[in-house]
Amino acid sequence: MKAKTIIIGSLAIWIAGCRQKSNNNSNLNYITTGIAQPLKKVALCCESHIPARFASVTGSDETSTPYKSVSNKHEHMVWIPGGTYLMGADNKQALPDEYPKHKVHVDGFWMDLTEVTNADFAKFVRATRYVTTAERKPDWNVLEKQLPPGTPKPADSLLVAASLVFVPSKKPVSLDDYSQWWEWKKGASWKHPHGPGSNIIGKDNYPVVHISYFDAVAYCKWAGKRLPTEAEWEWAARGGLTNNIYPWGNENVNAGKPKANTWEGNFPYKNTLKDRFYGLAPVASFAANGYGLYDMAGNVWEWCADYYDYRYYSKLNPQGVNNPKGPSASFDPDEPNAQKRVVRGGSFLCNESYCTGYRVARRMKTTEDSGMEHLGFRCVQN
Repeated sequence: MKAKTIIIGSLAIWIAGCRQKSNNNSNLNYITTGIAQPLKKVALCCESHIPARFASVTGSDETSTPYKSVSNKHEHMVWIPGGTYLMGADNKQALPDEYPKHKVHVDGFWMDLTEVTNADFAKFVRATRYVTTAERKPDWNVLEKQLPPGTPKPADSLLVAASLVFVPSKKPVSLDDYSQWWEWKKGASWKHPHGPGSNIIGKDNYPVVHISYFDAVAYCKWAGKRLPTEAEWEWAARGGLTNNIYPWGNENVNAGKPKANTWEGNFPYKNTLKDRFYGLAPVASFAANGYGLYDMAGNVWEWCADYYDYRYYSKLNPQGVNNPKGPSASFDPDEPNAQKRVVRGGSFLCNESYCTGYRVARRMKTTEDSGMEHLGFRCVQN
């Protein structure tokens, strides 16, 4: 079997084009040190172990972009009253990084009623001529400095802008192998969410996707806003309820009438469309939570300001903490060299069989330069 090594978009990880059979399953390999290694996979619809981009490929750090704020008004926002709550694990589906449950106080803040939409983001792009991470070609002169010495330059045809697009399988597949439903597609971006040939015409009120952390921060600065902290996000998602599993309470996501845009049926090949949506849904397609916020569960994952550290909760004062801002650095034991931020809320791909991202306590993480078909954001203001 002939191996073909490729670099897709501005990926920091080299993907081996060959597949090796092991226990009758195909395992995608990657190269980080010049030696082929098995790629760890977990049963998630989320970001863990998915190849990342080099943040520096985007040029300068977008977090310092000097955009002039367009408004200080709280249009299309709702006031979230301050309060104290127990943050973290709520039920038996909780993962280790959701423990221990701990007391947190957050001050009041304003939060966008919905996820930032295509129309919102288009206004930002028209005003600033901003180019998202997914739309930028990697710069080999930058990449070369961050790869092992002697790493050969790939063909120019492979150094292309790309992003991850969901492609359903035609039959049941191992849920440990994300390559069965994710595809790095050249030309995929917020304007072309499914790749070349797709567009967002008529979808102004859909959440913008393929958004990196840098893209979200740049938009927030232009809008005179910021990303929520993880503690603010969870407090807002709970909607005034105490120790409930979901933004709407404790009723299972599949019980009763549809409460969020999720994947019903057998992932990733059969969606029963109980909630009427196969992919993204227009914002505010489902009932708001107790604070009047829409889509705090499902539709798209949402960026938070915090670095991700799986040990963070265990380091906090058990007596309580005021307005936590997250850890000072990122650490994910699965990928210790990757710098990650927290994302919250789940997406249209979340399903009870393997991903319960719509739980209010559910934590997920992804590299700052990630952009995917189910990754967006919303903003807050003090």
